[in-house]
Amino acid sequence: MIDERERVEYVRVPVRHAAPTFAQDVLTGLTGKQKSLRALYFYDDVGSALFDAITKLDAYYLTRAETEILRESSWEIVRALDSPPEFFELGSGSAEKTRLLIDDAIRAHGSLRYSPVDISASALHGSAKRLTASFPDLRIRAYEGDYFDVLASPQLQFDGRVLAMFMGSNIGNLDPQETSTLLMALGRALRPGDGLLLGADLKKDRAILERAYDDPAGVTAAFDKNLLVRINREFDGDFDLADFRHVAEYDERRGVVESYLEALRPVYVRLAALDTTIHFAREERIHTESSYKYDIEQLHRLGVECGFVPQREWFDRGHRFTVTLLVRA
Repeated sequence: MIDERERVEYVRVPVRHAAPTFAQDVLTGLTGKQKSLRALYFYDDVGSALFDAITKLDAYYLTRAETEILRESSWEIVRALDSPPEFFELGSGSAEKTRLLIDDAIRAHGSLRYSPVDISASALHGSAKRLTASFPDLRIRAYEGDYFDVLASPQLQFDGRVLAMFMGSNIGNLDPQETSTLLMALGRALRPGDGLLLGADLKKDRAILERAYDDPAGVTAAFDKNLLVRINREFDGDFDLADFRHVAEYDERRGVVESYLEALRPVYVRLAALDTTIHFAREERIHTESSYKYDIEQLHRLGVECGFVPQREWFDRGHRFTVTLLVRA
């Protein structure tokens, strides 16, 4: 048997454009007219553990619904293209759900190459170690970097037919312009006949959506407020969590759940390490996250606009979530 280390290759893709630092984003976001913080800063160690807890809540159906689809339909999904594909996944994380597809792809085709993309080197190394231990016929070429940097990099290599994946409702974390830009970049990296699996949360009743992002147990609120804890820790801040409440509101016209931290009273917050004091009026909000929801017509239209042809969809039993297959035209 080939040694596990010989089946894994790590590629670090250089950053083309320097991203703002956390400090720069905090200063810009909290001193603007509409206060905001970028959702990517949720995921320190505590935030990651809280999000893992959120995925297990009854109110937060998204992870369970997508997993149900993959459990019941992975055999169809991995055989949906004309020839055996290699997998290419944006934002792979732990790749726990992807295991279902990997298992069936290897059963169907004998072997598989999997190319995950993630900004976190530790996530890539951890998932690669677990996957290669479970699947002796799996080869991995892992890309550490930003989606756009990887998609534009000459280091990106495919051997044959590709099944790209953007799962976990990650499409919902991008605004419509960002989504189009990403799918167009992905289309340029793929070849005609290659596939794209999109995992997307579907539009539904306001009460169900708002409960998913503001659960009765308060776990989502703790997740949101952990941003303030992180700012306090890293910038010697004095945010008092009792001065803010978590709010999640569904905008039906735009099809998006917006999350905020809202000041319950007028308050001044000092960030000593940034030499900055920030004033909040009563009911003033910090925007922390947007979660876009889709219908099938929107997903088809988006795919066509970005150079893909809609092929088919799979749904969970409650018709809450979809995994949609688009094929590069």
